[in-house]
Amino acid sequence: MSLEVPLGKNEKSLKELQHIIRRVEIRSKRMASELFSGEYHSSFKGKGIEFSNVREYQYGDDVRAVDWNTSARKNELYVKLFTEERERSLLLVVDASASMLFGSQVRSKRELVLEVSAVLGFSALQNNDKVGLLVFTDQIESYIPPRKGRHHLLMILEQLLSLEPQSRTTNINAALSFIRYTRKRQEIIFLMTDLVDSEYEKGMKLLNNRHDFILVHISDPLDKALPFSGLLDLEDPETGFRLTVDAASHRVVGRYREEQLRLHDELRQRLRRMRIDSIFLDTDRSFIGDLNSFFRYRERKE
Repeated sequence: MSLEVPLGKNEKSLKELQHIIRRVEIRSKRMASELFSGEYHSSFKGKGIEFSNVREYQYGDDVRAVDWNTSARKNELYVKLFTEERERSLLLVVDASASMLFGSQVRSKRELVLEVSAVLGFSALQNNDKVGLLVFTDQIESYIPPRKGRHHLLMILEQLLSLEPQSRTTNINAALSFIRYTRKRQEIIFLMTDLVDSEYEKGMKLLNNRHDFILVHISDPLDKALPFSGLLDLEDPETGFRLTVDAASHRVVGRYREEQLRLHDELRQRLRRMRIDSIFLDTDRSFIGDLNSFFRYRERKE
């Protein structure tokens, strides 16, 4: 699925924005209903159990479940019935730094994040969960506390579409610290970023200890390999640093690919050591299979 959404443009009219959001809703709601609603439900446990009803005592019932108040009132033994407390809060944490605007093929990283956020949001909505949004760069750009309802979710998607960040660089720890100090109850947190940053491991571990924390790593094919071509002028979108690379050299292209593979393997190993669940998504392919695989993994894990 590709929405081909132009993001971050001042001239976007309200009518255009509403049309895009409606298109996102139709596609994402269908995917959430047909592919992910049951998987989402079974992947994230509720916070506990809650009282549901009472019924007459039957032979073999646990005496600890006896509702003594109801039993005394009706002069018969009654036991309490409980159900799993399913209501959860889903917090979408989105990296909006300049590197997330990059996309060499099907869509940009930020467009992919919009698609994933919409599907996760509608899956949570169908599960009667709350949904919130935190957008960050090296500062908190936008925060919408979790609430229920379609209108609230559409407001979140509109914010993702229309927000123009004040900063270009990344500070993941700023976002993680904000969550630690503002979200005290356990929540489902999806952090979506390309990890163009450092010194975030401690913050992730602290958040993972309290919340149901999932890292969604977003990458583009050019993050992993350069095409054989000629001289390439590359610029870091966050710092403005420029570099000319000889992409006609098999040695240069090969070394770049090997280095990126090494860094990618190291990242996976660090996440495993920290016991942080992660999903790796690429801008040039569908995320459906990866998200399905993650939900199946979480269901087995739970």
